[in-house]
Amino acid sequence: MKKNLTHVRPTWDEYFLEVAGLVSKRATCLRRKVGAVLVRDKKILATGYNGAPSGLKHCLDIECIREKLKIPSGQRHELCRGLHAEQNVLLQAALHGTSTKESVLYVTNQPCSICAKMLINAGIREIVIADGYPDEMAGKFLREAKIKIRKVK
Repeated sequence: MKKNLTHVRPTWDEYFLEVAGLVSKRATCLRRKVGAVLVRDKKILATGYNGAPSGLKHCLDIECIREKLKIPSGQRHELCRGLHAEQNVLLQAALHGTSTKESVLYVTNQPCSICAKMLINAGIREIVIADGYPDEMAGKFLREAKIKIRKVK
């Protein structure tokens, strides 16, 4: 059998982060497109992206309240129509009866402090991110909960 010397397979981290990037393309947020993939034993359990709850109009269709009010990124999360990708991935798992315990979250951006608290209580053991997010409190919460967070390019 011949070996294909030109084919380079992505690592598992690269693979799942690329899937998260693809998922982020469904996001309807006008400010930031985020995708999340929940994985256990190298199997995808659920995916999520940021956007308005099912059945509600998206910011793409109307307007971004946060933009209108000039709210800086990482602040006043309650003033938003949308759910974060991390929230949606947990809700999708719950909706379909999938346990999140001891799973790994791959996400295009570091979670905010609200999502960090949810991920802690959902039993996530590790978070792999592609990029940061301006929320220092989230990092503090995750470190205190001993949830490993790694940045992979």
